[in-house]
Amino acid sequence: MVLIGAPASGKTSFVRALLARRQIDEQAVVSSDEIHAELFDTAPAEAHSEAADSRIFEERDRRIAARLSGGRTAVAESTNVTPQARARLIAIARRFDAPVTVLRFDPDLSVLLRQHTERSRTDLTADDVRAYAAVMARHGGADQLRAEGTHAVHDVPGERQGTTPAEAAARFSFT
Repeated sequence: MVLIGAPASGKTSFVRALLARRQIDEQAVVSSDEIHAELFDTAPAEAHSEAADSRIFEERDRRIAARLSGGRTAVAESTNVTPQARARLIAIARRFDAPVTVLRFDPDLSVLLRQHTERSRTDLTADDVRAYAAVMARHGGADQLRAEGTHAVHDVPGERQGTTPAEAAARFSFT
């Protein structure tokens, strides 16, 4: 399963709701933010470079491949807004004959910016969030996602639909 959405779009809140409802196994979630923290919490000066990003995503890919090779589900929790990011994940899934389901998180920009402010993250600016949202708008449409080789695309409801993460999680079933 591939989650796509700009930072602050609700991906992590949704995953936490799925975990709270025991709809997915905690080990299934492969979060680039968590890997970032594991690798660089003790070396913050190294954490924001192309080399760091490369290590983070190589480790993410390794963990996803390990789960899929054992016939287990993997949830790729990263922004995944670019076709290149998704192509890496789709290629890994194909190696193990695993279908790729995409869950799209696409709130209004005003919601993204408010949620970004509420998160108090210092590694991303409001301009960064706007840039991710723009890429998502250009490259995250359902038709494009299907053309990239995904098996299913689902929009995750959010604030615009008056839905909390827990309510959104209750609308999905994973086997």
